[in-house]
Amino acid sequence: MTDSDRSIQSDSDSGDRSPETDPQHRSPKRSGGRWDRLDPRRLLRSLRGEGGDSSSRGDREPGGSARVDRDSSATDTDTDPITRRINTVVTNRPWTVVVVFVLLTGVFLGGALVGGGDQEAGTDQFTEDSEAQQAFDDMQENFADNSRDTGGDSAQLFVEDDRNVLSKPSLLRMLEFQDRVENEGGLRVESTTSPASLTAQQIDPTAETPEEQYRVIDRASQREIDAAIAAADEQAGLPVSTDFTRKSASASVAQIAVTYDTAPMADTSDNAHLQFQTQEIANDIDGFDTDENVVIFADAIFDEEILQLLGDTAIVVFPAAIILIMFFLIVAYRDPIDLGLGVAALVMTLIWTFGFMGFARIPFSDSLITVFPLLLAVGIDFGIHIINRYREERATGRSIEQSMGITTNQLTAALLIVTITTVFSFAANMVSEINREFGLVAAAGIVFTFLLFGVFLPAGKVGCDRLREGTRFPEFGTSPLGREDSFLGDVLPIGVKIARAAPAVFLVAMLVVGGSAAVYGTGVDTEFDQEAFFPDEDRIEQYESLPGPLAPGEYTFMQVLDHMEEDFEMSLDGTVTIYVEDNDLRSDGALREIDRSLQDPPDAFQTDGRQADADSILSVIDSQRAADPDFARTVERYDSSGDGIPDRDVDVVYDDLFATDAGAENRLTTDRSATRIDIPIDVDAEQDEAVADGRQIASEIEMDATATGQLVIFEAVIDEMTDAAVQSLFAAFLLTTVFLILSYWWLEGRAIYGVLNLVPVLLSVALLAGSMRFFDIPLTPINAPILSVSIGLGVDYTVHFMHRFVDEYEEGNDAHDALLVTVRGTGGALTGSMLTTVCGLGVLYFALIPLIMEFGMLLALGVFYAWLCSILVLPSTVVVWDRLENEHATTDHLPWA
Repeated sequence: MTDSDRSIQSDSDSGDRSPETDPQHRSPKRSGGRWDRLDPRRLLRSLRGEGGDSSSRGDREPGGSARVDRDSSATDTDTDPITRRINTVVTNRPWTVVVVFVLLTGVFLGGALVGGGDQEAGTDQFTEDSEAQQAFDDMQENFADNSRDTGGDSAQLFVEDDRNVLSKPSLLRMLEFQDRVENEGGLRVESTTSPASLTAQQIDPTAETPEEQYRVIDRASQREIDAAIAAADEQAGLPVSTDFTRKSASASVAQIAVTYDTAPMADTSDNAHLQFQTQEIANDIDGFDTDENVVIFADAIFDEEILQLLGDTAIVVFPAAIILIMFFLIVAYRDPIDLGLGVAALVMTLIWTFGFMGFARIPFSDSLITVFPLLLAVGIDFGIHIINRYREERATGRSIEQSMGITTNQLTAALLIVTITTVFSFAANMVSEINREFGLVAAAGIVFTFLLFGVFLPAGKVGCDRLREGTRFPEFGTSPLGREDSFLGDVLPIGVKIARAAPAVFLVAMLVVGGSAAVYGTGVDTEFDQEAFFPDEDRIEQYESLPGPLAPGEYTFMQVLDHMEEDFEMSLDGTVTIYVEDNDLRSDGALREIDRSLQDPPDAFQTDGRQADADSILSVIDSQRAADPDFARTVERYDSSGDGIPDRDVDVVYDDLFATDAGAENRLTTDRSATRIDIPIDVDAEQDEAVADGRQIASEIEMDATATGQLVIFEAVIDEMTDAAVQSLFAAFLLTTVFLILSYWWLEGRAIYGVLNLVPVLLSVALLAGSMRFFDIPLTPINAPILSVSIGLGVDYTVHFMHRFVDEYEEGNDAHDALLVTVRGTGGALTGSMLTTVCGLGVLYFALIPLIMEFGMLLALGVFYAWLCSILVLPSTVVVWDRLENEHATTDHLPWA
């Protein structure tokens, strides 16, 4: 504490002073109270065989003034054991510490290189372990097309022709493409289907290969082709856009389905390679151009492009973040040695965390991207605080060892409190399987951050300053941020000035604002689907304007999405599946029950008249009855009502159906114990609405039926995510509250300091929740941890502020004077940390992937709110408490005050 800080006088020197604003007034002496025996510092002194009053840092002179030997505080026996050990090793053997940490970094680097490299992207990383996904997988395995020993994959080719995609030349191009891909060696294409092949089979049912079908179309007249197109659409439904008209036999977009015979455990990249080869073949067909009128879509390509989005984002955003972070670190440190140490500690933190992921075999995924900005935010804060506090002591003329001893004495406990509470806020996310890996990696990373910035950085600083003392190496900017004669020194005390003028009114007003923001934030939306990973076209165009290696790769999913929504009126995940697993499927009333469930469906589903336009075992029966007279007679024989739905001896109908090539095994298991019904949803239907309607249909079926499929799985993830966000928030708050109270009771003998910390923390969390709704940022699996994490971010700022205030206040300073010293000393470091984090990591807002973009914005807002509430609200909170304590003398009655 500088002499100038100690001489700060009240702005209201004139007039009578109240006890709480009188500079000569000191906090009540706490020795001799009925609860004095509960003071843990008194207990520690007794165990050590030391006397003295535990309530003060030094001997109190008459009148309450403090006499404190700050120079000896580096070896103060009142220091906790952890800090004493860190002090000893940092000041006595700094280079040994540096070497040990460098060697450990080499070990973790090996773990990152050997065990890392795996990546996950897209929705699978959140759904693969969910119950809904496992149920969906079980259903898939029950059907022949998904249980082949050879595996299997598929793709769709969208072909566009503004004039008429069903013209004869266009049909011939489709069949030429189909012939080439089916006969291409190594491509492993099992089958293809297109409007052209379906039309050719109407003209000549014996034409089975694309080559034969090509000849059929080539020889047919336009009238024959038009009639065949109308018949094919009426019988099987042509895969063409909704602008199709039978009368003119025209449409603007057609789909070609391609099925691959791939290995059962083939990698996504292997399947994507086959599909990209297919696209290249299409590009070689005259009239097909993948840059203009042809686009291929498949799950493997989609997954590859999501990973590509991740890479393109990293190429642009990470360098921008590094440049901004470096700029603000240069401003904060203003010394190349301090800058080098701070950057080295940040880089080592990332290496240690990546190494931990490698050793633990945790793949890198979208959700884990957010861990590293959080670690950088905390690491930047730790580093600036340590260097700034050390400079404050060096400015008074103390030696390197004394300055670092005082710094570590005052900050180690604060850093440890921040670390443990932040671990709680991160680890609280482990209550949910969705965020379990996030919680584990983030918790480990914050522990590494504490070790590197709490031990390595001080040791490196001591070692480097000792070397610099014996050389002519120049000193650069070594003054602390926020000093009295600086711009920050004039601006930062605004919260203290408010606390002097009207603390109670201001505090109540801020609590009302926080409560309103929290209530408003309860209406935040939730979102999780494939499209949540898609950037908007404007953002892609911005990236495409970047030069050379910064420009993004090509993406097809935007074109596919436009085709599906605009041309086919389908969403990307366009169906809800009703999975029926019940032996009653062999009963006479089973098929009629399925038909009844599809009558008058809810609004979210597409309809054909008054019935849901669904793919089921009934649609297979109808198609085969229309194409096969023998099977039609079987249906008629066992249909007592004449409506085309067998209701007697349905096992006989099933036997005849399985004997044909109708594809019944795709809708009904061969043992007749399970069936699946796929119901397309309306393109304008909301996800939650479609899922709710699907569950309604399943519940009304008088058999064991379950709604499943990707939409249902995603909705289940949303439900779990919402529950997990609330649970982790409460868990983080509860653990943080208990730990802060116990920590300050143990370290300072006053649990009330822990309670005071929580006021700005809760306010910043409430403001962040309200901001999510205000900026229309939905809750997603990637940003769901932000609410619990914001507790850790808030504690990071308030603990530094409060811990410094307690040090000054417990020395006997008036509350206002202690706040002024705190806000100019620690407040300067907090401001430097905030600016570095908000500007450096806020560039995530410019990421291609919307989920990461939104997280960047929330992270920046969370850090800003934590800083604002610490600087602006915490002083009024402290003064209100100080007045209440002095007026009611609570310390003689309550152990926690």
